[in-house]
Amino acid sequence: MECISVFDMLKIGIGPSSSHTLGPWRAAERWLEELKEQNLFHKTTKVTAHLYGSLSLTGKGHATDIAVLLGLSGQDPVTMPIEDITAITNLVKEHKKLTLGNTKEIEFCIDTDILFHKEFLPFHSNGIKFEAHIEGNTIVEETYYSIGGGFVVKEERVHAQENKAIFKTFPFPVHNGTELLKACAEENKTISELVWENECSLRTPEEIDEGLQQIWSVMLECMFTGCHTEGRLPGGLNVKRRAFDTHKNLIGDAPYTNHEEWLQAIRKTEVKFRQILKWVSCFALSVNEVNASLGRVVTAPTNGSAGVIPAVLMYYLTIEDHKAGFDKIKQFLLVAAEIGSIFKKGATISAAMGGCQAEIGVSSAMAAGALTELLGGSPEQVLIAAEIAMEHHLGLTCDPIGGLVQVPCIERNAMGAIKAINAAEMAVDTDPENVKVPLDKVVNTMWQTAKDMHTKYKETSEGGLAVAVLLSDC
Repeated sequence: MECISVFDMLKIGIGPSSSHTLGPWRAAERWLEELKEQNLFHKTTKVTAHLYGSLSLTGKGHATDIAVLLGLSGQDPVTMPIEDITAITNLVKEHKKLTLGNTKEIEFCIDTDILFHKEFLPFHSNGIKFEAHIEGNTIVEETYYSIGGGFVVKEERVHAQENKAIFKTFPFPVHNGTELLKACAEENKTISELVWENECSLRTPEEIDEGLQQIWSVMLECMFTGCHTEGRLPGGLNVKRRAFDTHKNLIGDAPYTNHEEWLQAIRKTEVKFRQILKWVSCFALSVNEVNASLGRVVTAPTNGSAGVIPAVLMYYLTIEDHKAGFDKIKQFLLVAAEIGSIFKKGATISAAMGGCQAEIGVSSAMAAGALTELLGGSPEQVLIAAEIAMEHHLGLTCDPIGGLVQVPCIERNAMGAIKAINAAEMAVDTDPENVKVPLDKVVNTMWQTAKDMHTKYKETSEGGLAVAVLLSDC
């Protein structure tokens, strides 16, 4: 069984899209490593990237070409300074040269060496083929697929179950909700405790804590940055950032000088129902405004849905439990990742495959389940919350205007966060004996819905709001 870690479901990267930005970026990095393993890297004189299907149709709006350029340049999306992106891109455009793998300079023209093809490759909607011209007039090529959430595979994945040796094994492997509840019952563990045991088979406890702390730090930094940045988003839609004004009205004159003081200041603000709604929406909007402007976010489980999980976690820390610390943050992230892995194994987290139900729907389910455990819910109630959240996102299309992860994507994160909180509250008041729709049924239904959904509603900008509202209207 495929082994999906919390650090697979929650990745640090650069926006605006995990499948269209982070995935192609990682594919380029992976390709360069393979060239090195084949002793072809230093013999390479020219490279070309071909984008297919959804990567082509919405690639410009998702900065896919920029991501490929940066990946080929050897930049790391986790550590590279965000402010360097424009400078590196402009240098390549101006001089038509690229430092391949940050090592070897070659001729490179972004307009002719990154090509967009509308046709879809049969394996997946997000295909990318790299070609390397080798000394002696030899051309070698490799094709990758960005399958959502920053995951990159080759077509060999079709035969993955036949080649089980490529998979690691958890102490408590689970494929679906039924198996997860069975394992929790047999081991007398909560979901977070079970996931922790699985993670410890891959890393030391210290490494896990350090990694989760880094994830939370990026989430908090992202919310802080979004709440303190005004102006308009790039891309041509002329979208005004809203988190700044909402935050300003909510925080008032509260003093703070850093992220932690900011969190404490929020805890002291008014917490009537309307203010809570506004705070949760503000947190979600802030993340996805940063994401839309090529900022650093945590893919959770995708970049387009990156705002839901931090918004709900921040809600818990600032509204529900003022004494909560890293232990609660860790518990939340472990549960959220496990819920996300169930959807990935049983359906998809790619909007190009399943529409926005695969992004906002899954992130809402992840956050709902995680919040439920923090609120004292049982493993059964955690899955009830995840099911409720997804059930009410079924059929949600992906129709970004102009191919940009801005409208309606940013608002959908706020709505997904609110639904997650509501789902959690309903779940903790629900007797599992009375549940009519188990999580596994809604995962299967989501996948069937994804397969039945017309291609134009799957991140192609060929249907829905993407054609109803034109860039010229904005």
